[in-house]
Amino acid sequence: MAVPGDVRGRGLSGLPDMNGEEEEEEESHEVLLSVFAQHGQLGLCFYDSRDFTLHYMPDTSDNHELQLLARAFSYLSLSSFSLSSIPLSLSDSLSSLLPGANPDYRPEVVTYPYVDFGLEVSKQRLLSAHFPFLPPAVSERERISYLSSCISFDSPLMLRSVGALLKCLDRRRVGVELEDSSVGVPILQFHTYTLKDIVYVDQDTYSVLQIFKSELHPSVYKLQSGEKEGLSLYGILNHCRCKFGSKLLRQWFLRPTRDLAVLNRRQEVVRFFSCPRNSDSLNTLQSSLRNIRNIPTLLRSMSLSHTKVSDWQGLYKTVYSAVCIRDTVRSLPQSIQLFQEISEGFSDDLYYIASLISRVVDFEGSLAENRFTVKPNVDPAIDEKKRRMMGLSDFLTDVARRELEHLDTRIPSCCVIYIPLIGFLLSVPRLPSMVEKEDFEIEGLDFMFLSEERLHYRSQRTKELDDLLGDLHCDTKDMETAVMTQLQTTVLERSACLYKVLDLSAELDCLMALSHASQEYGYTTPTLGCCCLDISFSHSLRHPLLELCSPMFVSNSFLSSETLGRVKIITGPNSSGKSIYLKQVGLIVFMALIGSDVPAKEAEIGLVDGIFTRMQSRESVSVGLSTFMIDLNQMAHALNHSSGHSLVLIDEFGKGTNTVDGLSLLAASISHWLKRVPAEVPHILLATNFHSLLQLGLLPSSGLLSLLTLETAVDGDELVFLYQLKDGICRSSYAANIATLAGLPSSLVQRGVEVHYTTHTLMFLQLGVHPNQASMVE
Repeated sequence: MAVPGDVRGRGLSGLPDMNGEEEEEEESHEVLLSVFAQHGQLGLCFYDSRDFTLHYMPDTSDNHELQLLARAFSYLSLSSFSLSSIPLSLSDSLSSLLPGANPDYRPEVVTYPYVDFGLEVSKQRLLSAHFPFLPPAVSERERISYLSSCISFDSPLMLRSVGALLKCLDRRRVGVELEDSSVGVPILQFHTYTLKDIVYVDQDTYSVLQIFKSELHPSVYKLQSGEKEGLSLYGILNHCRCKFGSKLLRQWFLRPTRDLAVLNRRQEVVRFFSCPRNSDSLNTLQSSLRNIRNIPTLLRSMSLSHTKVSDWQGLYKTVYSAVCIRDTVRSLPQSIQLFQEISEGFSDDLYYIASLISRVVDFEGSLAENRFTVKPNVDPAIDEKKRRMMGLSDFLTDVARRELEHLDTRIPSCCVIYIPLIGFLLSVPRLPSMVEKEDFEIEGLDFMFLSEERLHYRSQRTKELDDLLGDLHCDTKDMETAVMTQLQTTVLERSACLYKVLDLSAELDCLMALSHASQEYGYTTPTLGCCCLDISFSHSLRHPLLELCSPMFVSNSFLSSETLGRVKIITGPNSSGKSIYLKQVGLIVFMALIGSDVPAKEAEIGLVDGIFTRMQSRESVSVGLSTFMIDLNQMAHALNHSSGHSLVLIDEFGKGTNTVDGLSLLAASISHWLKRVPAEVPHILLATNFHSLLQLGLLPSSGLLSLLTLETAVDGDELVFLYQLKDGICRSSYAANIATLAGLPSSLVQRGVEVHYTTHTLMFLQLGVHPNQASMVE
C-alpha cells in the first residue's frame, strides 16, 4: 500500500495538529496485587491502571521463605494488594517481605477473608467483569470460551487471587471513580507474568553501578513534578522516540534476563540497525514511532464514550504511523523474528481503521466546533440537515424582511435567529419608550425574553419554522454522535491489532535505541554462552559512562573461566582505578543481559543469574543500621545467595571496623568461596587495600585465585597512575603520595609515615607474626 508523506505545515498526512506536538500528560496510576499461597504453591495477579491490564502468574512453587513473592514485590511498584488471611503464616511473613527495595515506601495492605478467595465465586467475578472489547450481547458460554484462551483456568490459586483482586477493584472503583455505578472497572487485555530467567540485581547494585540516576529537574517549572534522568547507563542508552519505548526499556533494565532466545532476538535487531547501510530504514522508522500515542487510554475513553477530538486525532496518527512502520518493515529481511511479527501482526485492520477514520472524521470542522463532526457523504441525512443549516442565513434574512413589513413603523429593523433547544425567534431592538415589561407587548407576537437591549419574540411565522425545520443543530449533533458511537464500536472490536502495535512498536523502539547507542559509542555485539560459565572481554574493555566524561581512558581485558581466575583479588594505590574496573565489568555484563552491545573489542559472556555488590553503603540514618552492619548485610547476601553463575563485585570490604577484624572477615569470606566445588564458585572481583591478606598467606592455595594489580610508576616523589591491569600485587598503598597530591601539609604527611611503620609492626605482632617473617606473595 502506498502511503502519502507528511504535508508541511499541517502535520501528519494533512491532518491539522492540535497544540502542535504537545507531550501527553502523565497520569497517576495504581498497581494492585493479589496473592494466594497454599501448600507450598503461590498464585499471583496484579492490575495496572495505566494500561488497564490484568497480569497473572500461573501457580508456581515457592519455598517457606516466600522468595518468589519477595522477588515479585521487588519488581513491582505496588499501590496496594489484597491478601488472604488464610494461612496466617503468609500475612505474618509480610513484615520481612515489605517494603522491598525502598525502605521509605510501604504499600497499603488490604486483608480479605478466605471466603473472598473462593474458587467458584472467583470464576463468577471473572465472567462478570467489564471487558469493553467483547460485544454486550455475548452469551456466558461464549465468554467462558474466550476467557479460557486469555487466562489459564488450570491454576486454581491464581484464579482465587484474581477473584479477590476483582472485588478490590470494584470496591475502589479504580479508574472509574466518577462514573456511574453501573460502569465496571475496565479490563482491556491479559498478560502472563513470569519471573523465570530473570537475573537478580538489587537496588544497591543499581545504585553503585549508576544504572539509574535521578536528579532534580533544572527547570524551575518542573521542580514539583519531580526528576529527570542524570548521567546513567539508562540515560545514555535511552534513545527511544516514544514514551512506551522508554518505559519498556526501563522494564528491561529492571528485569535483565538470562533467556538466550530473548537475548538472541534482541541482538539480531540491534546488529541489523547498527549497520550503517540500514541507517535510512532506522531514521524512517524512528520518525514514525514519534506519533505512537497512548493506545490504552484512547481505547478506555472510547469504552466509556468520553472520546474527545484530540483522542480521534491521536488514534489516527497512531494507526497511520503503524501502517507506515509495517510497510517499511516488510521491505526488511523477514528472517529477523521481530520484523516478521510486525509484518504479520500489523494486520489490515490497521489500514481499515485508518481509512475509516480518515473517511468519517472531519478534523478541521471538529477542531473549529470543538466536537465530533463528520465529513460530507458519510450520512445523507446529516448532509441534508447541514445543507439546510448552511442556507438558513439567507432564508432567515428573507423571513425577517417580511416580518418587518408587519411590525410597528417605530421598529427600525429586526432579524430572525435560531437558538438551539429553543428554536426560531424574532429579535428587535428595544425602543426608548419600552421601559416596563408591559411595554414589551406587541400585538401578534409572544414575548420570550430580553437580552442585550434586544427583545425576542415568537411569531406565527417562527412557529411555522420550528415545525418545518425542527431543531436542526441538536438533531445534527445527535446524528453525528450516533456515527461516532458506531465508529467507536468498530474500533473497539478491532482493538487487538492496536495492542500488537503498542507492544511491537515499543520493542522496536527499544532495539533501535540500543543500536543507535552502539553506533554512537562504538560498541560490539557480545557472544552469549548458554552453558558456558566463562566471562571474557578481550582487549579494549571500557567503562560506558567514564569514557564519556574523561578525555583519556585506558582499556583493559578480563577473563574468568570455569577453572581459572574465578576469584580475582585486585590491589593497588588509592585512585588507581580499582573501583572503576569492577564497575565496568559489572556494567558490561549487565548490558549483555538486556540484549545491548557492549564497550569491548570482543566479548564472550556466560548467562549469569545474579549480580551482587558490596561496594557502597547506603545512608545509615534512613535504615537505622550502622555503616558496617550495612556492609555486612550486603556481604552476607552475596555469600548466601550467589551461585556458580553469579557475578560478585566487592570493594574495600572490612574497612568500617578494626583493621584486624576487617581483615579477618575478608579472608574468611574469600576462603569460604574457594572451598566450594569449582563449578559453584561465583565470578568474584575483589578490590582491597588489605595487603596483609596476601603478605600473611591468609588465603588457601587454589587455581581459581588470581592476583592482579593496577600499574603505577614513581617519578621522584611523584606517583604516576598508568591504569593498566597486570598480574601481581601492590607492595604499598602509597597513601603518603596520595595525601601529598590531595594537598595535605608535608609535615602532616611525614608524621603519618612515621605512625604507619609503628602501627604496621604492632599489627603483625598482634597477629602472631614477626614483620621480618611476613612473606610477600608475588
